[in-house]
Amino acid sequence: MKKRFYAASLAAVLTASALLAGCGSSPSGKSTTGASDAGEVYVYNWGEYIDEDVIDMFEEETGIHVVYDMFETNEEMYPIIEAGARNYDAVCPSDYMIQKMMENDLLAELNFDNIPNYKEIDPEYIERSKEFDPENKYSVPYTWGTVGILYNTSMVAPEDVPTKWMDLWDEKFKGEILMQDSVRDAFMVAQKALGYSMNTTDETELAAARDLLIRQKPLVQAYVVDQVRDKMIGGEAAIGVIYSGEMLYIQEEVENLGLDYSLEYVIPEEGTNVWIDSWVIPKNAQNKENAEKWINFLCRPDIAKLNFEYITYATPNKGAFDLLDEELQNNKAVFPDIESLQNCEVFRYLGDEADQMYNEMWKEVKSR
Repeated sequence: MKKRFYAASLAAVLTASALLAGCGSSPSGKSTTGASDAGEVYVYNWGEYIDEDVIDMFEEETGIHVVYDMFETNEEMYPIIEAGARNYDAVCPSDYMIQKMMENDLLAELNFDNIPNYKEIDPEYIERSKEFDPENKYSVPYTWGTVGILYNTSMVAPEDVPTKWMDLWDEKFKGEILMQDSVRDAFMVAQKALGYSMNTTDETELAAARDLLIRQKPLVQAYVVDQVRDKMIGGEAAIGVIYSGEMLYIQEEVENLGLDYSLEYVIPEEGTNVWIDSWVIPKNAQNKENAEKWINFLCRPDIAKLNFEYITYATPNKGAFDLLDEELQNNKAVFPDIESLQNCEVFRYLGDEADQMYNEMWKEVKSR
C-alpha cells in the first residue's frame, strides 16, 4: 500500500545506506561490470503496486526478464537513484519527486516512438503532468487519485455531512477525527481551508496553516496513515482524511462485513491534492529500450485494467477505463467528475529550504 510524504525512518535510512554501500552490484546483486544483458529490465516500484501476473505476462510476451524491487516511500527511493548505486531502468515516483529528479538531472528523456500505447493515456492527466514535467518528456502517468474526507453515515448526521476542510475543525467531531500523519498532506488540509495554495512557500501563510493545525489538535483522535482505512471500517472514528485509492477496498469490506452503515467520500469544495504516480527512466539506466517496452506494455488497456483491479487506485488510461463495467466507471469516489477537480492542485517539489521550513513547522504541530 502506498505511503506518501513520510520522513525517512531510521530503518529506511539504514536500508538505504546498506544499499548505497554496494555500489558495484545491480539491483539483483549481480556485478554491474559491463552492460546488462539486452534481455533484462530492472524495475523499482511501490509495494503492492502491480498485479504480479502482469510481470509474468510481460516476460512471456517479450522474453525480457524483469528484476523487480520495491520501495515504501519516495524519500526512500530518491537517494538510491541519486547515488547511482543501483542501475534501475524503470521507476515509479510521485509527481513532486519526479520534478526533483528532473531538476537534479537524474532522468532520461523518453523515446515515445517506443511507447505507442502512450496514446491511451487520457489527455487530462498528460496536461496535469505538466505541473511537474512541463514538456511531458520524462514521465508516463500510471495511477492517480485525490485526498478527501471519509465519513461514517451512522456517526455523522445528514445535516453535518462534511463539504469543506474547515468541517474538520468542528467541535462536534471532537475525538472522532483522523488526520494524515504526513507533513505535506496535513498542511494541504490547512492551506486549502485558509484559501492558500498547497505549494505555498510564503512563511506567513505557512505559519497560519501551522497555527490552524495546532488549534485543531485537541479535536484529533489520532494522526495515522494506513490505519485510517481500518479504523473507519471498524467504526472507531466518525471522520478521516484518506486517499481515494482506498475506496474500492473500503466499499467491498463494508459490504462483505454486512455493516449497517456506509463510509462515504467527499472532495472538499476548497479543493485538494490530485496526485499522479508516473513511470520514469533514470539517466543511468542500462536497458532504456527495454524500460520503454515495459512502460508501453503497462499502457496497454487490458494490462492497465488488470492493474487497476489489483491496485484499486484510479487509472489514467482511457482505454482501460472504457473496459470497466458501468458501475465502476460511475464510482465518483474513485473516478470523480473533472468539474470537482477545478480547485485542485498537484504537489510540487518546493526545494530543500522550503522542505526544511515545512518540517520545522510540522514538528511544532506534533510537539504541542
